[in-house]
Amino acid sequence: MKQVFSSFKILVILLIIGCTPESQPAKEVPVVKQPNVLFLIADDWSYPHAGIYGDPVVRTPTFDRIATEGALFQNAYTAAPSCSPSRAAILTGRFPHQLESAGNLWSVFPKKFANWVIILGENGYFTGKTRKGWGPGDFKAGGYTDNPAGKDFASFEEFFAQKPAGAPFSFWFGSTDPHRDYVPNTGIQTGMSLDDVIVPAFLPDLPCVRNDILDYYFEVERFDRESGRILKMLEEAGELDNTIVVMTSDNGMPFPRAKANLYEYGAHMPLAMRFPSKIAEGTVVTEFTNAVDFAPTFVEAAGLDASMFTTGSSLWPLLAGTDSKDRSRGFSERERHANVRAGDLSYPSRSVRTEQYLYIKNFMPDRWPAGDPTTHQSVGQYGDVDNSITKYLIMAMEGKAAEANPDYFSLTFAKRQPEELYDIKKDPFQLHNLALDPEYRSTISSLQADLQQWMESTGDLRATDPQTIYWDTVLYTPNYQFHDFDLAEGIDGYAIAPPFTKEEIPCLDE
Repeated sequence: MKQVFSSFKILVILLIIGCTPESQPAKEVPVVKQPNVLFLIADDWSYPHAGIYGDPVVRTPTFDRIATEGALFQNAYTAAPSCSPSRAAILTGRFPHQLESAGNLWSVFPKKFANWVIILGENGYFTGKTRKGWGPGDFKAGGYTDNPAGKDFASFEEFFAQKPAGAPFSFWFGSTDPHRDYVPNTGIQTGMSLDDVIVPAFLPDLPCVRNDILDYYFEVERFDRESGRILKMLEEAGELDNTIVVMTSDNGMPFPRAKANLYEYGAHMPLAMRFPSKIAEGTVVTEFTNAVDFAPTFVEAAGLDASMFTTGSSLWPLLAGTDSKDRSRGFSERERHANVRAGDLSYPSRSVRTEQYLYIKNFMPDRWPAGDPTTHQSVGQYGDVDNSITKYLIMAMEGKAAEANPDYFSLTFAKRQPEELYDIKKDPFQLHNLALDPEYRSTISSLQADLQQWMESTGDLRATDPQTIYWDTVLYTPNYQFHDFDLAEGIDGYAIAPPFTKEEIPCLDE
């Protein structure tokens, strides 16, 4: 009995220390750490304005690093070339026409739609943002307490200092660059050269336009530098390699025929992603992606159920080479941008982009695409184009088509055909509409079918009611008014409008 007791005591001791006479020491089970999410979003930045895309002037070492150490996307598109609807699509993984009032700028964002920032916050993530999140518009009227992109912090430093130890985070850095207004001559003062600027062919190649582009580049570079500081902080904290870093833009550059348009310089976005454990260095993605793909990508990476996102598709299968989604097409849209038409009217359009073609359907071609020639409520004449020296130079070309090739005024401000078709390979700046050319009838028919199928499958009101006035009647939230900027007598033959003067724009001396 004594011997039995002694054996039992030995067995108990062995069990207490975690082994039996025949067992090996227990192995530690590794803890899977959820990845952080860092979303770096510019305000009005177009593809291909980054060094790694081949732009010879603008310097973007942070973007280039993310792309080199991760993935560079060649065909990333915004859901809408307008701030608020684009950002709503990013957050919800849904196209603007699926978001009710959030399909418009300066409107209401309903909270009822799933939002990846909210989902991560409800599942242990510390979330926040700085500067521009979703907007402009009224998120409180939609049921939100904080901005849909996260609780506001003065800086990433403040946010990171408040993050609970061990908690994963999601941070939205919403720069206000390169949105206008610009301080004139900031670009050239940093050493950039007017001679090196590649002027898109839909803009007149004038010294002031080149100077305007340099000022835009200056703000792109500032966004890149500030993003770089955040990456450096994460690197020093040992968190960078466990952070999904995305660097992109909401819509295109604030120039005529770019922002608020479905042409390439309005809808084609810079995009780079870095996450070493799942994205190989030097990856180049040529398939079409859209801003609606971010929401399921982030939620899936956190190990959460992303099935509520039925429109956007996770990018992880694409990056792993196992994607079954057809990404041979890209879709974008627009409704009301600024409130610039009498009656608060929208300018509804939808587009489909393939490797070779861009097809645009303009549902209300009787309306002014850039806004009314006289001010309705905001911005000024042709108010869907941000005020700038470039805009006013083109406005001064009205009635001078014989002196300009192409006719910059008509390209920017004139009413458009119900359908537009461009061969991107032959016409990268979309100057020649082929929609009425009999040679392209079969191409148009095919793209019409693609667009209609997409609209029907995503529940677009315009699929069944092309002339719906739904987005014309959605609340426009600002209560302030703007006055006309009437063209004034210019300098050296260029008509300009206040507040631009010879003193403020030295390039007018040339």
